[in-house]
Amino acid sequence: MATTEERLKILQMIEEGKISAEEGAELLSALGEERRKSTFPSSRASQRTLRVHVTDVRSGTSKVSVRIPLTLLEAGLKIGAHFAPEIGDVDLNALMESLRSGLEGKIIDVVDEEDGEHVEIYVD
Repeated sequence: MATTEERLKILQMIEEGKISAEEGAELLSALGEERRKSTFPSSRASQRTLRVHVTDVRSGTSKVSVRIPLTLLEAGLKIGAHFAPEIGDVDLNALMESLRSGLEGKIIDVVDEEDGEHVEIYVD
């Protein structure tokens, strides 16, 4: 985040002739942009979550129940793509765009007979 001290340092560098006014303006603009990026978004879209629920088909008991914020999911997918080449066939950008555009409700409902698991994925 751009502090008053950082801004004053840039202005001092302009005053001393170390940088031009144009260069100083660019630095101040970059500091402002950094601040906007670091501010945590509070919009409804940033509060949305991906909910994963896995139940045992035989007993009906819950094995996994987790909520993942979509903002964290996007970062995780980008990182995970480097470690899991098998998801290379999935268009992650299209997936995230669909999620950002307001897709809601159950998006996956799969029963794995071999492992005896029922997997449901929702966007809330």
